[in-house]
Amino acid sequence: MPSKSGHELVPVHELVSDKETKELLKTMNLDITNLPRIFSTDPQAVKLGARPGQVIRILRRFENATLPYYRVVVED
Repeated sequence: MPSKSGHELVPVHELVSDKETKELLKTMNLDITNLPRIFSTDPQAVKLGARPGQVIRILRRFENATLPYYRVVVED
């Protein structure tokens, strides 16, 4: 379930399923350790109930598009 912070400057965060994570990493030819990190204590990660090793998609809005960014959850 996506997490909305209630603040217009914080983009939507959502957990990525394990299956989708595998497909994403295969498509991008990456290992999960190559993804940028987000701490498990980050307010949005806490809101989502994210555990270390899971991936969070962040949907950032720009003028003409919404682009996804991915972060792997790590221990603080």
